[in-house]
Amino acid sequence: MSNTVKKRRNTIPLLTTVSPVAIWLILLVAAPLLYVFFLSFMATDGYKVVIQFNLDNYKNLLNPTYIEIYVNSFIIAFFTTLICILLGYPFAYIMANSTKKSKTIMMIMLMVPFWTNSLIRLNGWKTILGKTGVLNSILLNMGVISEPLEILYTRGAVLLGMVYTLIPYMILPTFASIDKLDGTLLEASSDLGANKLHTFLHVTLPLTFPGIFSGSIMIFIPSLGFFFVSDIMGGGKSQLIGNLIENQFKAANNWPFGAALSMMLIALILIMVTVYKKSGGDMEDLGVM
Repeated sequence: MSNTVKKRRNTIPLLTTVSPVAIWLILLVAAPLLYVFFLSFMATDGYKVVIQFNLDNYKNLLNPTYIEIYVNSFIIAFFTTLICILLGYPFAYIMANSTKKSKTIMMIMLMVPFWTNSLIRLNGWKTILGKTGVLNSILLNMGVISEPLEILYTRGAVLLGMVYTLIPYMILPTFASIDKLDGTLLEASSDLGANKLHTFLHVTLPLTFPGIFSGSIMIFIPSLGFFFVSDIMGGGKSQLIGNLIENQFKAANNWPFGAALSMMLIALILIMVTVYKKSGGDMEDLGVM
């Protein structure tokens, strides 16, 4: 049997396996991205897209009106990421150092609430935090406060919604990093006279930093675009880049500018992923093969 025939026989099963996935990715990932990319260079007459190549949409990104929204988005994304690190890392550390049974229970406790749609869960927080909600009612009945607190529809409420929605994306990668940590390194640190705090700061934390970085990327980027969290918890008062994109595609009917904003976010994702990869991070921790 010739080598050509053997190659053909080996190629056919490979194509049969790969082709459905490749077609799926082209139709649902590559094609929409290309459409948005080309759309970002088009214009609009106020009603429909006009095929007229220009860079006006990208120049408009620097409009001072939108800079304030960018700054607010980055502030919320930064503090969402920071809070998720401060809450998620200890949880992941405890879970990684627990027994197998405890790990399973903690993982179930973490994941089960997120089987429910996030919109339903966020509306549940509205019931708790509203002026006539559960929290204010309890505090009023206990005499802690004399009038209802303004908790809902504030930046703090938006932060709470973001952290609540995204914290699993910090816990899971950091848990994976801590769980894979070589125990002999910790023993060596102890043998050399380092106490638990020094071992954590100089051994555990640096070796698990890729997991923290991975979780930070998976939280920071969505925080910029989760407009529904801002709408529900912030009442639309705290505008994010995601809200701006939503408005361009709906109310303003300016699809090209909305596409330019989307491409800006994609560029930011690529930059952060590149930095993560260059710093030695494992792409599989980001769900990228």
